[in-house]
Amino acid sequence: MESTLKMTSAASSGGKVAAAGRPAAARTTTLLPHSSTSSRVVSTNKRVVAAAAAPPEGAATAPPPSDYKSNAPTAASGNAATSSGNILPFSGAPSASNKAGKPPTAAKKAPMDGNEAAAAIAYAVSDVSFIYPITPATVMGELVDQWSAAGRTNVFGNVMSVTEMESETGAAGALHGALAAGSLSTTFTCSQGLLLMVPNMYKIAGELTPCVLHVTARALAKHALSIFGDHQDVMAVRQTGWAMLCSHSVQEAHDLALVSHLATLRSSVPFLHFFDGFRTSHEINTIETIDNAAIKEILSKPIYADAIRHHRQRALNPTHPHQRGTAQGSDVYFQCAEAANPFYDRAFDHVVQAMEEVSAITGRSYKPYEYVGAPDADRVIVLMGSGSQAVEEAVHFMNDNGHKVGVIKVRLFRPWHSASFLGCLPASVRRVCVLDRTKESGSAGEPLYQQVAAGLHEAEMSNPDMPRRSIVGGRFGLASKEFLPSHAVACFENLDAHQPMRDFSVGIVDDVTRRSLPPSQLLPPGLSTLPAGTFECLFWGMGSDGTVGANKEAIKIIATNTPLSAQAYFSYDAHKSGGVTVSHLRFGPEKIAAPYLVQQADYMAVNHQSYMAKYDTLASLKPGGVLVLNTTFTTVESLTKYLPDKVKRQLAGLKPRLYLIDAAAVARASGLGKHVNMVMQTVFFNLSGVLPMDKAISLLKKSISKAYERKGPEVVSKNHAAVDAAISALKSVDIPAAWGRVETPAALVHPNPPAKVQSGSRWEFMETVAKPMLALEGDKLPVSVFSPEGFVPPGTTIIEKRAIAAQVPVWKSENCTQCNICSFVCPHAAIRPSLASPTELAGAPATFGTIDAKGPGMSGLKYRIQVSPYDCTGCDLCTHACPDNALESKPIAGLIETETINWDFATQLPVRDNLMDRSSVKGSQLQQPLMEFSGACEGCGETPYVKLLTQLFGDRLIIANATGCSSIWGGSAPSNPYTTNADGYGPAWANSLFEDNAQFGLGIATGTVQRRQALRRHVQAVLATPAERAPISEDLRDALSRWSDHWDEPEVANVVAKELQPLLEREKDAAPAIRELYGERDMLHKPSTWIVGGDGWAYDIGFGGLDHVLASGENVNILVLDTEVYSNTGGQRSKATPMSAVAKFAAGGKERPKKDLGAIAMSYGDVYVASTSLHANYGQVVKAMTEAERYPGVSLVLCYSPCMLHGISAGLCSAIDESKMAVETGYWPLYRYNPGIKEDASHHRFQLDSKKLKGDINELFAHENRFQILERKAPEVAKHMHEVMDESVHERFNKFKQMAAGGVVSPTPQSEPPKGH
Repeated sequence: MESTLKMTSAASSGGKVAAAGRPAAARTTTLLPHSSTSSRVVSTNKRVVAAAAAPPEGAATAPPPSDYKSNAPTAASGNAATSSGNILPFSGAPSASNKAGKPPTAAKKAPMDGNEAAAAIAYAVSDVSFIYPITPATVMGELVDQWSAAGRTNVFGNVMSVTEMESETGAAGALHGALAAGSLSTTFTCSQGLLLMVPNMYKIAGELTPCVLHVTARALAKHALSIFGDHQDVMAVRQTGWAMLCSHSVQEAHDLALVSHLATLRSSVPFLHFFDGFRTSHEINTIETIDNAAIKEILSKPIYADAIRHHRQRALNPTHPHQRGTAQGSDVYFQCAEAANPFYDRAFDHVVQAMEEVSAITGRSYKPYEYVGAPDADRVIVLMGSGSQAVEEAVHFMNDNGHKVGVIKVRLFRPWHSASFLGCLPASVRRVCVLDRTKESGSAGEPLYQQVAAGLHEAEMSNPDMPRRSIVGGRFGLASKEFLPSHAVACFENLDAHQPMRDFSVGIVDDVTRRSLPPSQLLPPGLSTLPAGTFECLFWGMGSDGTVGANKEAIKIIATNTPLSAQAYFSYDAHKSGGVTVSHLRFGPEKIAAPYLVQQADYMAVNHQSYMAKYDTLASLKPGGVLVLNTTFTTVESLTKYLPDKVKRQLAGLKPRLYLIDAAAVARASGLGKHVNMVMQTVFFNLSGVLPMDKAISLLKKSISKAYERKGPEVVSKNHAAVDAAISALKSVDIPAAWGRVETPAALVHPNPPAKVQSGSRWEFMETVAKPMLALEGDKLPVSVFSPEGFVPPGTTIIEKRAIAAQVPVWKSENCTQCNICSFVCPHAAIRPSLASPTELAGAPATFGTIDAKGPGMSGLKYRIQVSPYDCTGCDLCTHACPDNALESKPIAGLIETETINWDFATQLPVRDNLMDRSSVKGSQLQQPLMEFSGACEGCGETPYVKLLTQLFGDRLIIANATGCSSIWGGSAPSNPYTTNADGYGPAWANSLFEDNAQFGLGIATGTVQRRQALRRHVQAVLATPAERAPISEDLRDALSRWSDHWDEPEVANVVAKELQPLLEREKDAAPAIRELYGERDMLHKPSTWIVGGDGWAYDIGFGGLDHVLASGENVNILVLDTEVYSNTGGQRSKATPMSAVAKFAAGGKERPKKDLGAIAMSYGDVYVASTSLHANYGQVVKAMTEAERYPGVSLVLCYSPCMLHGISAGLCSAIDESKMAVETGYWPLYRYNPGIKEDASHHRFQLDSKKLKGDINELFAHENRFQILERKAPEVAKHMHEVMDESVHERFNKFKQMAAGGVVSPTPQSEPPKGH
């Protein structure tokens, strides 16, 4: 089981890179068993590395101009650098010189991702940072906040001041202000966040202020949002006047971050340093770090001392005042804009000099433009970013096979330097392909293509003797689409065609405009271009099961404790948790620069047995590799029955070494529940032999202690126990020869049972788009199957059937009192009540037991509670909520077949939604939930509110949803959990952006009202028209008249609207006016518009817009899902975060109290406000939503939403008890403020629904890790903060009691409550 294989590896043969080939084999390393290298291609062909010419002599020392107000000395002042000791950043600086300093010393190697690599430099050379979370740049802000909280000093001996702002707009404004004050400041962002900074970017550049903005380049929200990487965002700001420097790898993200900070000081031009989001920002790789001493050595040079002095002395200061930011007219604005030209003219030379200085301390050579390839190449690809590494692999492969090709890696995009770029281009090149990782619809070509084309054209026009080159442009890698060496080879093959395609895409199949390149013929799938000895691993995990975190620790252990280089990358599906995660790990004796997913794994671990049938996991397993399967079927006999025939045939053909383990049993026995990560990680170290097992165990336990110390010693101990128990549970099995001969289906469980047959576009979408995407085959889909505007039909989650629960609830009918609470609290609508007549039960499955239904109108009906085992996530909320012990959790394996049959039958029964008042707890659950099976975490505290919203108003609901958790679990393609009723009516849902949701929702409401008012006028005009001119039936006239009278009353108008549909259909040709009404018939229904979002939106980035809506008086409803943290981006502090809670961006505990959004809204006097907790008081939240919707003005409903990030000690299954405690202790008060109530002695606008306080707030804090972290870390600080909170809670409650008795709550409305539209 622990056998290993000695594999020949390659080592560096020297420090020279010019005209050097692939390094030769030089050492042996112990790696995984059966590590085949037969498909590896080792390059031996010589290549050339060329770069831009050196700058003109002296250009790098161009001085900044004197400050015309303060006459501050500059670098031109000669020995001014030594004139004032308190100006120099360091004492003991070496003598002035712009040449390289000491030769590089032995570098410290460390595994880290691109975010950490860049953030480490930014922290070292900056004093101030203003941050705001946005994926995937958030990590950089989190890191500098952690380092600041820990008291880490930068190269100036200062602890960085880190401030979280309310938005990227705020971060950019504060950054601008800090720069104006003379501080060295930085920030981190991407995508829409970068666009929000554009106005301030213009200002900072216009004022020639040194600054660096670090950007994880990411896609923009267009037809859809995408968090993944490309260059759309950075290309959208290329006109702002910022220099733009691109890093191509994790190592470059570290090194060029320093180049950026140096170059901005030298040039006074602000720099945007960017690298590919996720592909570089989240790739872990072994890099050589730059220590602070080396940075100090560079910054001690006079040119930097002078630059820092100049920056500080031109700051706003009343001792030497000046004015900036004036208004200029047409007489001088143009001239001032042109006055900055010399700074940009010299910026390129400053970058070159900064690169040389960094090269001097690292030994790594960087140039703005770098050529790699054959010296006599005839074809060249030009590109920026991580994709260049894939092209470089392709270049080596092709040159080794007799071709002559090369690649130019562009690092400096702004300012562009055509002469240096052309100097890199071999004279032999005749055809050039420029690849852009962005798309500019309607343009003549993407930005890099246009830049290169313009430069080549100008050079050819000015030099008739220059050879003419053909140039083509293409797009690749949008939203982190895979870009493989084979795709680069396809681009070279296109260049070799008689007439190359000019405007193309690569990596997709464009069967609409036919602009995609065909697959490569020279480099077919399965042929590796990685260095020999590289070992590849795949780990299939489930979101929130710890697999990703464990693999991050594993790769760091390997990189730190072996001579091997290591790389890790992690891919995810769209679900918040319970979705698929795949960890891609590589390690080997040579540097690994492969910015793409593992294609052929030497080692594969599948941590969830259902994946074997649900996904084509084995497609990426190398023949003869190692396969470890976590399964309850740990014998060949049971596994034979479970695995689908296709999988058995695959295994028989691949002949892997197969190991089985019931890791879930080991995890449960160790107290870890579903978390199998450390069990599987121990197995990996045992089978790999990458480290001696005793050392691996020791290091693994050490990493566990560090990773989980925030969660307390008990969690650490449980993980240690799982490590100790893992190996004894591992079994090696031989693959039966019979598996290669199977002919008949033998699977007991099918992970994707056939969905109900649908009709029209919805079913077509499910078949052609949704199913392949859910099977992780979306990369193979052609352009033609997609809606170009990004629209998705309703109800597509019905086919997901994830079956991720280990246990599901089983109904115990003898105990049930039919309260429907289990359905009420279910986050995923996976458990529901069913009502049926005896006749309808005639064909029921034998296991479909029922009891007599109770309640008015229920006579003669039967009742049942039914769960969908495929859709249940196993959160156990329903079993904890049930007051009658009528539900019991049981293992899914023994229930999935029978209960699925029962569920399918239950869903065919009629929906009896008219028997009880839907605004009651029980009655609401007899309504069909029109939000089901979302991608939210198990036990999610947000989804029950939205599900309830759809049960109360779903057939007329319009939702404007802010970006955040609720937009991800509610709108990640292809999964649309919002569905329709039998009439085809259901929630219409849309997401605009994060920051503008309130305004977006207000616009929807206003536009809808305007259209309905116009429709009413048309109806009134028809009714006023003489019968001979509008010959319509009395039925139609009567219905139109009733609708016109009650058009704004949904209880009447929507009933009449249904009557009108067939009447208008029948009489639409009676007159042109009727035809017009027929065309507008979808506006007959009175909709209910709700603006939905989380606390990050409502309290922070979107508060300005939300406040405007609160003040608008319009009939619109706002639902705030308050998790008290930025849950979508990983748990950063918001203004809703309570005092003392530890969150990201608040590593030392939040020091300020939570914003009282309810009080702010009530201060307007005419806004309906409710504070609710669904888990604590079921009836109150139903009443609040109903009153809010009826109120003819603005309403605000605040919803306490427990989240996994709270760290509830007993898990989210106990969120009900936790929420009740939050209410009882006064931590979360329940109230309703209704301006529509006329105040008198017995009627008050403010109603306090949590009647009295009981219990201690500290008892609540003791159950939640977000508070306990500070208790363990700084108990006295936590004690003081909790005392302050306890006092404020009691003070607030006493105030609320006074208000509920008729005391003043807010200014009295100056007019009557607004009338609805």
